Amino acid sequence: MKRSFDNIYEPYISQAKQPCRTERRGFQIYPVNKFKSTFPYFREPKEVGSFSHDYERNFQHDRHQLMFYVPPEDIDDVSFDLRDGYETFIKKDDSVKDKLDDMLKWILLNKNTFLIQNQTKQQQGHDCLSSLNTDFVCWRGLLTKLLCTPYESRDGWQIAVTRHNDTFYLCEFETEERVQQKQRETAKQQEMSYWGFKFEQYLTAKKPEELPSTDRPVNNKSAFCSVVRGRLHRHSLVFGGEVDCCQTCNGETKYVELKTSRDMYHVNQKRNFKRFKLIKWWAQSFLIGVPKIVCGFRDDDGIVHRLEEFKTQDIPRYCQDIDNCWNPSICFNFCDQFLQHIKDTVTTNDPKVSYVFTWHPRHEITYKIYGPDSEYAFLPAWYYNPQPASTDTVTSSSA
Repeated sequence: MKRSFDNIYEPYISQAKQPCRTERRGFQIYPVNKFKSTFPYFREPKEVGSFSHDYERNFQHDRHQLMFYVPPEDIDDVSFDLRDGYETFIKKDDSVKDKLDDMLKWILLNKNTFLIQNQTKQQQGHDCLSSLNTDFVCWRGLLTKLLCTPYESRDGWQIAVTRHNDTFYLCEFETEERVQQKQRETAKQQEMSYWGFKFEQYLTAKKPEELPSTDRPVNNKSAFCSVVRGRLHRHSLVFGGEVDCCQTCNGETKYVELKTSRDMYHVNQKRNFKRFKLIKWWAQSFLIGVPKIVCGFRDDDGIVHRLEEFKTQDIPRYCQDIDNCWNPSICFNFCDQFLQHIKDTVTTNDPKVSYVFTWHPRHEITYKIYGPDSEYAFLPAWYYNPQPASTDTVTSSSA
């Protein structure tokens, strides 16, 4: 399916055996205004591939899970019950961590994507990639988290980095605080995590001419993922991200992001929506080139009464009326400089070694180095030391 973008870019180691080294002081974030400068060069991302997760969360090298956005007749007058069907929810196992495995499977199946001009298959080799000709490989969600870091005051992060054939692979790991937070979730909080998936069901169908089917169980094991190539200043990037749906208009197909949020009745609620929520929505969609976000505003009982559309490119300007608003240039300059810090710090070129960067709000970023037996060793042997049949195995699992 042909893909196009609106021009939204112009306006600007268990404690593994033992860690190899002790914790090191790393990268200072504060004051964040030191990143206030002109917006760094960010090349419009280009979609280079895609894949799906089927209803059992298996990797599929196709686009069959891509859904189409089907808007209601009147976006100002809807009644979507997000609680409906919760008792039949088919939920993916959150204890099973995907890490980077599916991105790596896609890479092995698309080696030609990483050939540079005048480079042949014979030069790269058939069974392994001598180089991706790419600086960073990761998930879009990790980059979103980095962009929002200068303005994040609650949730820290932990990112493992492995350098292999001079490409830096980034993989997020849950912090201990996040693990404990999930363990303390109430039944109501767990139900509310279902609401976003149900909202998607009200607005999507397998074909653009079909109507949404809301009587089947919601299954969040399935997903569609876009893989894009981009560049931030000196850093070439390949990253993947889940996409909710797409919409075809005048022969062009564009991706659409679907969100829910509590309806707002007071000035403080609107200010917090702009300050804390829209920065994340903007970063997530801007990175992968999604031009439109559709939000369903709900009440406390989980009933959506109205929808509102946000153009990704307009969100920073829409938020400028609040005091001390977040600055897109600070977000991207921080991300650019931290990626450079990773390049300068991660000197060991070994797929079994992980540099783990840790950040807590109001603190600097520190790191430790872990060896092969660490829980942070995330590159699988089938990727960095593939046997001749390994790619066939990936292909057969995605048929």
